[in-house]
Amino acid sequence: MDLGLKDRVYVVTGATRGLGNAAARELAADGAKVLVTGRDEKSVTDAAAALGPDVVGVAADNADPEAAGRLIATARERFGRFDGVLISVGGPPPGFVADNTDEQWQAAFESVFLGAVRLARTAAAELEDGGVVGFVLSGSVHEPIPGLTISNGLRPGLAGFAKSLADELGPRGIRVVGLLPGRVDTDRVRELDGLSADPEATRAAAESRIPLRRYGAPEEFGRAAAFLLSPAASYVTGVMLPVDGGVRHGF
Repeated sequence: MDLGLKDRVYVVTGATRGLGNAAARELAADGAKVLVTGRDEKSVTDAAAALGPDVVGVAADNADPEAAGRLIATARERFGRFDGVLISVGGPPPGFVADNTDEQWQAAFESVFLGAVRLARTAAAELEDGGVVGFVLSGSVHEPIPGLTISNGLRPGLAGFAKSLADELGPRGIRVVGLLPGRVDTDRVRELDGLSADPEATRAAAESRIPLRRYGAPEEFGRAAAFLLSPAASYVTGVMLPVDGGVRHGF
């Protein structure tokens, strides 16, 4: 099936590694032009080079109030149009309620929540009929994940914002979608598994609770993201799609 991505232009944040990188890779592989971001300039440059000739990198921090406008303007300058954004932000630091400091909460709010809201709002003002705003969220939207208290606090609120945005932008023909990754085999998930005394046992236990009995591959997440962002999903909006091997059974 042709997803209709050829020559469409997307901004993908947090794309130097992990889920953002996997989504950018699949978009580019299907013919889209992609602007990828990350905080470190060298990492962004290296990621863009690895993703192909129709990918450019721009160093940016989602918490920077000026970043949103600059990224969209750069996408237009380099590629001549702007069709959508996938907002992916690295996970907040792990910890329990008693562990996480006010400073950690504030930094995560600025980047994970307010930065995402600002980018979505800026994109919405620039998009036309057929445009799309996507969010990479977490299964914690539905069920808290032990040891990820800050993420548990922020991701559900961002999902609520995304649903409100879908209602507001729908009359303009602009879609809003969210992806809820489960145990996808990224550096972040391996780092979290590594916090336990026995990472192999932790992974085995997690796999036993997944109907497909394995962690997802990054490219599996990337393909789901590429579809939701594409014109092939033109009648899909306001959804929070689990990409988790069946943990939530589609609900």
